[in-house]
Amino acid sequence: MEEKPNTEATGELYGTAAIRQNRLERWPAPHPERPYLISLDIPEFTCLCPRSGFPDFALIRIRYQPRDWVVELRSLKLYINGYRDRPISHEAAANQILDDLVVLLRPRWMRVTADFSVRGNIKTVVRVEHGIREKA
Repeated sequence: MEEKPNTEATGELYGTAAIRQNRLERWPAPHPERPYLISLDIPEFTCLCPRSGFPDFALIRIRYQPRDWVVELRSLKLYINGYRDRPISHEAAANQILDDLVVLLRPRWMRVTADFSVRGNIKTVVRVEHGIREKA
């Protein structure tokens, strides 16, 4: 299997460069007049504990009812991967993801659930919401 080369200018791996250069993107929603639910599961979320620097692992669940926009999935993947070397608390991560997506998409309703793996004998689940969910 052939490996992708480092980028010539910086010497960084192409994936690292893609994450660094990424910006969240949106697409027009195909049916803005109709409330419907989009479910996205991201099972390989990682970030760093801001106190110890140890990695934290989580399943991030994003549920939302779009209005005019939906998130472009490749940009979301790269955005989420940008957390891997970032020191941030569980609570701050869930809230930041919600805030960034709400600003980008302006959904009818959105929920982000950050279901973190057990660490230090404690299981943490953070759920944050925006807006009012309509009957779909």
